[in-house]
Amino acid sequence: MLHNIDINKMNTLTEENSDAKQIIGQLLENHHRIVSTIAHEIRNPLTLVSSSLQVTELQHPEVKEFPHWKQTIEDVEFICQLLNELSAFNNGEVLNYSVFSIERLLKNIAVSFAISLDSEVSDIEFSSSIPSDLGDYTGDKVKLEQVFLNLLYNARESICGKGQIYFSASRSEDFLVIQCEDSGCGISDEVIDYIFEPFKTYKAGGTGLGLSLSKKIVESHGGSISVDSKVDQGSIFTIKLPI
Repeated sequence: MLHNIDINKMNTLTEENSDAKQIIGQLLENHHRIVSTIAHEIRNPLTLVSSSLQVTELQHPEVKEFPHWKQTIEDVEFICQLLNELSAFNNGEVLNYSVFSIERLLKNIAVSFAISLDSEVSDIEFSSSIPSDLGDYTGDKVKLEQVFLNLLYNARESICGKGQIYFSASRSEDFLVIQCEDSGCGISDEVIDYIFEPFKTYKAGGTGLGLSLSKKIVESHGGSISVDSKVDQGSIFTIKLPI
């Protein structure tokens, strides 16, 4: 995987040298193709393994009592999740543009998230502020929805017991500003420096691709994502998208 320093160097090279731009473009294209191929080739047999385990459990319910059976199922599910997120990360820069109401999108996301909390009988208090003057936005609606939901789900997972999550949007000059604030566990100084790097995670059982994918999608829209966090006090994730 490429890190920020690698990307910055490549951007400098492509700006200074047209030949380097062409070569780097070809290398990146090959890189994406190889990652997609590997993920595809692993996913196919893994799907068969997962199906076989499910059939075995249906036909022989007693296996659920076997030592390590539950852990085996969870490990297979984690690998499937990792492959799915790896494929999404690999294609994070490929955008399908459309013009849509950003207000409607954000309000739909807020409603869906609130419903998910209610279905879990959660002690988390959720509130949102989405004004009606945000206008239309041109971007990849599906991928942006993925980004916003990822921030909300991360906020939910950071809270143990009672807590608050606040989801808001506003316009600031030529930018659309979306924030997700939580009263969760917060992020330590040691972790926060690399929280947007791939395969780096502060969550137990996380793949470390969610926030890095979000960063890639936001930056592909010409925007930025940042975080301000304090341990045991909570976090504020801020996304700025040019309008």
